[in-house]
Amino acid sequence: YLADWHAWINNKLEGKMENIRASGEYFKECFAGLGLSGVKYVWASELAKDIEYWEKVVRIAKRLSINRVWRALPIMGRSMDAKDVESAAVFYPCMQAADIFYMNVDVACAGIDQRKVHMLARDVAEKLKWKKPVCLHTHLLAGLSGPAEKLEGAYDENPEVNLQIKAKMSKSIPRDSIFVHDSPEEIREKVRVAFCPPKEAKFNPVLEMAKYAIFPAVKSFKLIRPMKYGGETVYESYEELEEDYAKGLVHPLDLKVSVSEALIKLLEGVRRRFKENPNPLKAVLSLRITR
Repeated sequence: YLADWHAWINNKLEGKMENIRASGEYFKECFAGLGLSGVKYVWASELAKDIEYWEKVVRIAKRLSINRVWRALPIMGRSMDAKDVESAAVFYPCMQAADIFYMNVDVACAGIDQRKVHMLARDVAEKLKWKKPVCLHTHLLAGLSGPAEKLEGAYDENPEVNLQIKAKMSKSIPRDSIFVHDSPEEIREKVRVAFCPPKEAKFNPVLEMAKYAIFPAVKSFKLIRPMKYGGETVYESYEELEEDYAKGLVHPLDLKVSVSEALIKLLEGVRRRFKENPNPLKAVLSLRITR
């Protein structure tokens, strides 16, 4: 699902629809490079052409208070106490909930920063006697500079979730993020300077990439290390790696080198895809990225 109308409301990519559509085409190539095939892409603008979609948006809005909708604004990257928000933002949570019901989605999957609108959708489903979606929420990878709060304001009542949202990787801060199209050299350099305190696992962005990006995709993880410091070690689970790191048995530099090489291999398909079809990437790289 490519939410072009939602990005437009949220003023992404300068709020220009042609830029947003170019970004959507880029996403398609990224998904294909990561191995996703046999899927149908749906644009929000397709849904917006149907009056039945807008009827669902209105029905949802009529079952919610303004305060309830306002509490869901963090899904847009806007804090709950934000003041400089366009009135169009009020449509966003209702539209995102309507997306689920209009497309008859069984499982709604998104980052943990989207959980409020998913709970809103489940609440509304009960009131309107619609099918409740199952909601799955993924962890938000921390920015490479670590747990420093990059956004002002409050995004969640849960302190840990609030910090996770505020410290997440952001495309608007390229040096703080790994892009799936990054070259091997860029990945190595970004990870090399990343925050990675010895013996600390919590809010460690390098360990997080191992836990959430690498281990789910591979059967084992190879720690690359000079023989004089113990030589290479193969980990069959993330828990084993974290335990050794917390004990000081894994040096941050060795972890960084190993995570870099694993990411480079994992993202090889994306780089190959853009080598064969470079235009979507060129179009995105020419755009000015905005929050």
